Amino acid sequence: MRDKLTRLLNTKKNILFVGIGNVLKHDDGVGVYICDHIAESKGIKAFSAEQSIENYVGKINRSSPDWLVLVDSVLFGRQTGFADLIPVKELIDHTTHTHNISLKQIGQLFLMPVYVLGIEPGDISFGEGLSPEVKSVADEIVGIVNGIR
Repeated sequence: MRDKLTRLLNTKKNILFVGIGNVLKHDDGVGVYICDHIAESKGIKAFSAEQSIENYVGKINRSSPDWLVLVDSVLFGRQTGFADLIPVKELIDHTTHTHNISLKQIGQLFLMPVYVLGIEPGDISFGEGLSPEVKSVADEIVGIVNGIR
């Protein structure tokens, strides 16, 4: 993940990071946590859509970033905290319990290339705060993004 994210950031293209998830379901809120901690700079913008990414399609398309990165918890079937940056078209097409529409389907509505920065959750039960493994990876991602630009 680190190398893929660094290569994307080093392109100097305009990148919009959008945090997705439910902050009241522990690790499901990792995308929101990350985007709330990204320091906007030249070519880097971030905001949190939380559970309603479908409500922001028009706003995102009008902002015309070169690349869109949806940041969310993703069930990769790997260890807690595993992270990967992949094109949205490579995701398995299914909805999860916190999304009304799958990320793969929503990705088709955007006018720019879409990536998913997914982090494997450990705990998505009701409650606030990230598990230590997920918070560690989230802080690493924030450090990479904030350190490149």
